[in-house]
Amino acid sequence: MINRVFGVICLVAVIGGIANGKISEVSCAVFDGASGAVELTVSLVGIMCLWCGVVNVLREAGIMRRLAKLISPLIRIFFPEAYRRGVGSEEICANISANLLGIGNAATPMALKAMEKLQSINPDKERASGDMITLAVLNTSSVSLLPTTIIALRRAEGSTQPYAIVVPVWICSLAASLMALVLTRLLANCRRGKRGMRGMR
Repeated sequence: MINRVFGVICLVAVIGGIANGKISEVSCAVFDGASGAVELTVSLVGIMCLWCGVVNVLREAGIMRRLAKLISPLIRIFFPEAYRRGVGSEEICANISANLLGIGNAATPMALKAMEKLQSINPDKERASGDMITLAVLNTSSVSLLPTTIIALRRAEGSTQPYAIVVPVWICSLAASLMALVLTRLLANCRRGKRGMRGMR
């Protein structure tokens, strides 16, 4: 679907350029955009490698395990099945830590590992468990204490104050994450209650 949308956009741009006699400008924009994308990617590689390496070092040093114990009260509330079984807690903690640092690229593989662990204890393999849904939602609306990716993008685009968005990001991400967590737990409890009523029947 996305490919079709981009295809239509490109087609409209070419047709518009031809109709307005500015097809040469459209061609220049294509080449400029391609070179700009490469430059932006290269500028982001350094900071991504740095933070991915930091997270891996923390994990190998056992700090992630300690951090998991530190935030275990939150995991107990929002990931009750993972906490009770002792499966996936460390991966969830690593994922949350990466999101807190604003490095979504490092958080994604950790989320996938956590999902694999949660799926292994999921009784219904055809449907996501409450913990899996909570993890997916939390990754979508994650709290970011240091939005490194956005800061790097702003820096690459020449912003004189790339850190000016830190406080607004804190407010928005915290509000979104709290609301998402509350709603997912409420819906999970409702679903559990419906199953209990069906079992009583």
